[in-house]
Amino acid sequence: MKLLVLGGTKFLGRAVVDAARTCGHELTLFNRGKQDPGAYPDVEQVRGDRTQGDAFGALRGRRFDAVVDTAAYLPRDVASAAAFFAPATDAYLVVSSISAHADHAAPAANESTPLGRLSPEQFSEVATLSAEGPIPAAKLGPFYGPLKALCEEAAEAAMPGRALLVRPGLVVGPHDKTDRFTYWPARLMRGGAVLAPGRPERLTQFIDVRDLGEWMVRALEENRRGVYLATGPAAPIPFGDVLATCMHVAARRGAPPAILRWVDDATLLAREVGPWMEMPFWIPETDADMAGLMRCDNGKARAAGLTFRPLAETIEATLDWDATRPVDAPREAGLAAAKEAEILRALG
Repeated sequence: MKLLVLGGTKFLGRAVVDAARTCGHELTLFNRGKQDPGAYPDVEQVRGDRTQGDAFGALRGRRFDAVVDTAAYLPRDVASAAAFFAPATDAYLVVSSISAHADHAAPAANESTPLGRLSPEQFSEVATLSAEGPIPAAKLGPFYGPLKALCEEAAEAAMPGRALLVRPGLVVGPHDKTDRFTYWPARLMRGGAVLAPGRPERLTQFIDVRDLGEWMVRALEENRRGVYLATGPAAPIPFGDVLATCMHVAARRGAPPAILRWVDDATLLAREVGPWMEMPFWIPETDADMAGLMRCDNGKARAAGLTFRPLAETIEATLDWDATRPVDAPREAGLAAAKEAEILRALG
């Protein structure tokens, strides 16, 4: 196949490129050259900003078997890209998100779950922000899910019956600069008393970025279209099992011994520990609105060939990548060591 990847040098984009290269597909990457511009020197890269004027002019007249949009955040950008490539491609893959769902309270959300919507006031605020240039991630947050839903609709409207809409859950693994998963393998490598949030039986879901990238390429090879909810593993996994596997990997790599100290939700909230980013993977079980976020139904994607590598492989690859970063470089997520130690001392 001839594949055009919008992005391609950042996290999931890299996984798609790696999978496509392994399968022998011909690749072209379109991006601004701001995320690791030296990546893939042997792959054609076309520079451009999709938000500006005749963004794809350099690609006019060329044909691709599929376009993979890994940077679909604003519906206007997806609409313009999908309309431009509609005469020149057979498929348009949008990387959406389970955040597009309107309701995260109930478990077993699937491809038919209703999507979130922006209020008129939110539409106005997004329009104002987008007119000023790229929306900062911090300001995109409240609109992220409904905007993903609109991106899906924009692609389908421009290319009816030819859009492949992939809704991942939490994506983890090497090159994940959000650090939401990376925090845990790295923390277990330091050993000592480790603050673990909530109950060890609490269920979690996430997917290795390489599993997702490989499946997306296979889905295009198999001419799949429509909506797929792509998270993993085959069934939700207790968070205690995740941390136990991190401990086993850390021990194999010569890390000092670690002891998990499970701290209940109420205590963490009383100590002003922030869910999700300050304490990755932690959603208080009292937050009924988010009770189903980590319990989605990925049956359709699994039936379409989505598979999952062993968790230990994800942990190993994440640690290998993390080791390439400066030790003192700021991390985007995770409980500060001093705050963790302070809480554990206070609890005795």
